[in-house]
Amino acid sequence: MNIKNSFSHKGLEPESSVLYIVGTPIGNLGDISSRALNVLKNVSLIACEDTRQTKKIMSKYNFTNNLISFNQHNSLIKTPKIINDLKLGKSVALVSDAGMPSICDPGEELIKNARSNGINIICIPGPCAALTALVASGLPSSKFTFEGFLPKKKSEREKIILEISKSDKTTILFESPHRLKKLLNELKELIGGEREIQVSRELTKKFEEHIGNNINSVINYFEGEEVLGEITIVIKGKNKTNKKIEFNKFELKKELNELVNAGLSLSAASKYLAKKKGIQKSIIYNLN
Repeated sequence: MNIKNSFSHKGLEPESSVLYIVGTPIGNLGDISSRALNVLKNVSLIACEDTRQTKKIMSKYNFTNNLISFNQHNSLIKTPKIINDLKLGKSVALVSDAGMPSICDPGEELIKNARSNGINIICIPGPCAALTALVASGLPSSKFTFEGFLPKKKSEREKIILEISKSDKTTILFESPHRLKKLLNELKELIGGEREIQVSRELTKKFEEHIGNNINSVINYFEGEEVLGEITIVIKGKNKTNKKIEFNKFELKKELNELVNAGLSLSAASKYLAKKKGIQKSIIYNLN
């Protein structure tokens, strides 16, 4: 059953029984909109992914309000209470620790739940790390895919990276600073070191940095360096005009199967043949 939420602005914001999805700065507190500030100052309640981050905004703009913690650890418990408050006529603002709520945070389920309960929802747009990094990269932006944080399990990560290697769309990823070097080496192994890429760090903050060119050069840049700050990665899609390397698909698959039957994992066998033949690992891996 489809539920249509249609809502016209009848008065001054914030209005009663409305869930406001409010975009907040991803670093520079000056990036918040006047509309967002008005809503945050005047709603009945602010549901925060991290109350400490929201308090920074309140301190800078000199206001107070009622805050509750709403994150991945307590969302199942807090969601029914928030829905009940909305039904009782309260206005609620949902904010993440940075950027737009529901992107890689538990806000998605609250919004879904609110819609199923007939709650009016209004989005107050704001900064977004993924789009900021994409625009700054200069890479093709008419078509792109957002993958967020890749899974921790190696097989699941490799599957997604191999999909990225074959896609002609630009891909955007998030990664934690302590796992960045590992991810870059995985990208090199499965996509190839010459693929264009940009790593954006500390977007909109004092030490904002954009490291680009290709995967090899970015790996070299971070070699021996401690990686700090929030990381967003933009990867160019596969170039359709790239010349195909000539090889005997049947013979290559035969060699691959022999190595796997001898006890090597598919990943290890593909890596070995890639070095031996000078062929991208993802091509060999996908022969199986």
